[in-house]
Amino acid sequence: MQSDLRVLGMRELDRALGEITTIRRQMARATEFRGYGAATLAATGLVAIAAAVAQARWLPDAAGHVAVYLGIWMTTALLSCSLIAVQTVNRAERLHSGMADEMIRMAVEQFLPAAVAGALLTIAMMRSGPTHLWLLPGLWQVIFSLGVFSSCRFLPRPMVAAGLWYLATGLTCVALGDGRAFSPWAMGVPFGGGQLLVAVILYFNQESRQEVDSDVR
Repeated sequence: MQSDLRVLGMRELDRALGEITTIRRQMARATEFRGYGAATLAATGLVAIAAAVAQARWLPDAAGHVAVYLGIWMTTALLSCSLIAVQTVNRAERLHSGMADEMIRMAVEQFLPAAVAGALLTIAMMRSGPTHLWLLPGLWQVIFSLGVFSSCRFLPRPMVAAGLWYLATGLTCVALGDGRAFSPWAMGVPFGGGQLLVAVILYFNQESRQEVDSDVR
């Protein structure tokens, strides 16, 4: 009898925990994610511009040294992702408190498919030979735009502009149709300008939120 009651109690506990998890997930989906900071996103934009300047100075013939070109921009991407990841975790834990883990998980789930697709596409095109590698800069930007669009549902509404920016610059790079796509500015301008645009959107959203909070007080 006691064992039956214990089993029943465990089932009820599991059910209650499941319901709590579901409620937390629903709350996270309905809450604007505030884990991204304007300063850090602006810093990643400056990192992209710095990478473009470095490429222009030390790798003028990127089309003839594609491996080095890919190394520069993959390193830039990893550095930017690391900066964003560290700051996002710290900021989410401070601003979302008890929902921080769920909010971070939601943010990762929204952008991860685009990141994985971009990485796999790069590997596949490198294995297929150098003929079509000039497409990579534009395709990276198009895929990045899809990640931004996917994340827009829990970010400030103007963030759609950033997605449109990356989509437009990516299609422009593809339309170049030749080695001009390896120009340092074919990556520096889209990602530098795009990340700075994201930073501006986040900054003004945070400012407006602070104004609302002060009015409430």
